[in-house]
Amino acid sequence: MSDSTPPDNPELTLPEGFKLSVVIPAYNEADTLPPLLEAVQAVPIPKEIIIVDDGSTDGTREFLKSIEQQSCGDSDDVTVVHFQEQNQGKGAAVIAGFQRAIGDVVIVQDADLEYDPNEYPRLLQLILTGEADVVFGSRFLGDSKRQTLSRLQRVGNRTLTFLSNLFTGLKLTDMETCYKVFRKEALDSVLPLLREKRFGFEPEITAKLARRKFRIVEIPISYQSRDYTAGKKIGWKDGVSAMWCIVRYGLAD
Repeated sequence: MSDSTPPDNPELTLPEGFKLSVVIPAYNEADTLPPLLEAVQAVPIPKEIIIVDDGSTDGTREFLKSIEQQSCGDSDDVTVVHFQEQNQGKGAAVIAGFQRAIGDVVIVQDADLEYDPNEYPRLLQLILTGEADVVFGSRFLGDSKRQTLSRLQRVGNRTLTFLSNLFTGLKLTDMETCYKVFRKEALDSVLPLLREKRFGFEPEITAKLARRKFRIVEIPISYQSRDYTAGKKIGWKDGVSAMWCIVRYGLAD
């Protein structure tokens, strides 16, 4: 799933009754969602898996309906929370998942196999030890630099992150990362304010968390990028929109 190796996973000490909510937005991911779901289920952490279909037309919806029927109470709960009739965007799907999450910690997981669920213990560690309210998994820290982002993707990402930092006062290296992990109380404080339906969700939630002085910490992660021929969906228009969102939410909620 990844061609770079981050530091070893820590030994987690989970509080009694702990549950992780894994929110997976999915749009036309019939090929990658089944192995991704298997990888998430294999992570030895008590969890609920919330999958939001965003108007898929490639067979993803049929797969999710079969998964929904197979879910049982004595294993990880797989909940397909909403079959949106039309594609609304990643932000809309993630927010729909957030609204149904009941875990102590909530993580966003893309359905495209670019991010490795085996990193969950490392992503959770600083939240469970009380050192962070939010953890971002950075593709540009430490060993995670050995990934396959194109030069255009790297320049675009770093430009957006730099602009976001100007407004938030943070020192992030990867604001656009999928792997955002939230203590539930931190997420709940900004959830009613989230508005962006597409990729503007990333700078929006970053700005709103920063404004409320939550402790946001980055750690390096592994990453295996796919290109547009393999189904990557973000485009230059999303980059322009993200710039607007950085300014908009950097100035006010």
